[in-house]
Amino acid sequence: MPLSSAPLRPLPPIAARVDNALADMDGEVDWLLALSPIDNEAMWHAFADSGYRWLPELKYIDLEVDLREVRERLHAMPVDEVESPLLSALLAEKRRELERQVELVRLRGTDGFLNASLDLFGGVDAPLLECAEAIMRDVRPGAPLKADAGIDDVLEAVEAERDWYRESQPGFDFDVVVDTDLNSMMMVSHGTFYVDGDVRLPHARVQPLVQHEIGTHVVTRHNGGRQPLRQLQVGLAHYDPLQEGLGVLAEYLAGFLPGERLLVLAARVIATDMAMNGHGVPEIFDLLHNTHGMATDDAFDVAVRALRGGGLTKDAVYLGGLRDLLDSLADGADLADLYAGKFALSHLAVLGQLAEEGWVGAPQVLPRFFHHPGFAERLECCRSISVAQLHHEVPVA
Repeated sequence: MPLSSAPLRPLPPIAARVDNALADMDGEVDWLLALSPIDNEAMWHAFADSGYRWLPELKYIDLEVDLREVRERLHAMPVDEVESPLLSALLAEKRRELERQVELVRLRGTDGFLNASLDLFGGVDAPLLECAEAIMRDVRPGAPLKADAGIDDVLEAVEAERDWYRESQPGFDFDVVVDTDLNSMMMVSHGTFYVDGDVRLPHARVQPLVQHEIGTHVVTRHNGGRQPLRQLQVGLAHYDPLQEGLGVLAEYLAGFLPGERLLVLAARVIATDMAMNGHGVPEIFDLLHNTHGMATDDAFDVAVRALRGGGLTKDAVYLGGLRDLLDSLADGADLADLYAGKFALSHLAVLGQLAEEGWVGAPQVLPRFFHHPGFAERLECCRSISVAQLHHEVPVA
């Protein structure tokens, strides 16, 4: 049942205080940036010059934050005093997740990092690995397209997207940062849109990727920020799989999710599994490039991402989240409700309880692709196909 647009009520005093404190602390430890390698071009050249056999030690930025002090503040929060058992459980779950993120950054580059990552994101289950291997075996990249769009084209699309949302939501906003040493073409971290200043991609991929980043991550952050429970803005615990599943689904619903993209997501699962089992970048690169035929730049990027920090297992959640999202849609889930904020699919029942208490309501704004003339037909298609079928041979108008 769709979430109601009825008036909402504030959280009880202690719950509101803890909720605000946790939301404020969520942005203090930017673990994603802390685990994003720098000097990527030099790293690639060194790897290529070695005949793809040796990689320099990964380098990272240093966060200007006292991790021990952050952990102490988390421990001091009066979660047990929160008036509602429902809210207390959600806030305790979030506090534990933030503690895990602090540990992840603290253990960066050590033998303990992999275990901390598994504790936070989980690993690769056998069915997901089988799904990834089937995609690598059966899905074709699709028609090759010229990389004829650059940073100016992306920024133009981003500005147009922001203007479109502002017409109906005057408070809709986000910062844009151009970074020539980014480990991704585009990403959103704590509401800021980052884009690689040297980005090159086909024009047909610009809008789908903008819909992934803005139509998913920024939109859910905006909607969550309008809920009484601020955790829906920064993300309830374990929200990543659904967020990334929605992001990839947005690319399909926006008209172009090429087989190549699906292959990258499958490769990330395989690379994560290999990293969990002690394999390094050269071995992962060799399998992806020489066995599965991935281009050298894609194979290298996937391999390095899997070894970030010492083995970051987050990359498996993209395909896993997409798989679980399609299963949920097949069971009749209301897609619009999933944009009310940042949460996990497992929180849907809890969301219903929060709605009954007046602490969560319908999303204020939905992604732009919801207004496309072919949206309803595309969504209906997504309710009856498998992950391996979710791709396009050519862009759809």
